[in-house]
Amino acid sequence: MRVVFIGAPGSGKGTQAKLLQERLGLTYIGTGDILREAARNGTPLGQLVAPILAAGQLVPDELVNEVVAERLRRPDRPKHFVMDGYPRTAAQAAAFDKLLKEAGLDLQAVINFEIDEEMVVRRLVGRTGRGREDDCEETVRRRIKVFRDTSKELIRYYKRRGLLRDVPAADTIENLYQRIVKILQP
Repeated sequence: MRVVFIGAPGSGKGTQAKLLQERLGLTYIGTGDILREAARNGTPLGQLVAPILAAGQLVPDELVNEVVAERLRRPDRPKHFVMDGYPRTAAQAAAFDKLLKEAGLDLQAVINFEIDEEMVVRRLVGRTGRGREDDCEETVRRRIKVFRDTSKELIRYYKRRGLLRDVPAADTIENLYQRIVKILQP
């Protein structure tokens, strides 16, 4: 099983991806986590992405594509995974498709988490103390706008491929999980 999660920041993608990891044994690949860790650790990639992340902007396709390619080209690459936060653009999706084809893998589904933007703002700004350093309201609104502006083509890309499935992300964690599992069942 190979699945991609698309959705605004705070829509619940990470929570659901971790549930699929815990309950179904899928490998969780969260590019946001990988990039934030690199920034915290001051790695060469981290030094490039830290100011981009702090500004709430998207990391350039080439850098993100390289992070994902490195992960999927390793001998221990996962055969079953859930992608959280990648691809974010149609160009990244095309690069990802090429990478998967090289590896002899394909996607089963792309789950689009649909949610009201004001609910996202309330969720993210309200998680202070347990959230991220970039969860102030101004940055959250900028991240939502960036997602909205870049996701239109991505959603069309996966819709054309017949892989896109929309889910209402304002539901409870467990109800949302059950909907996703139902979509992923053969």
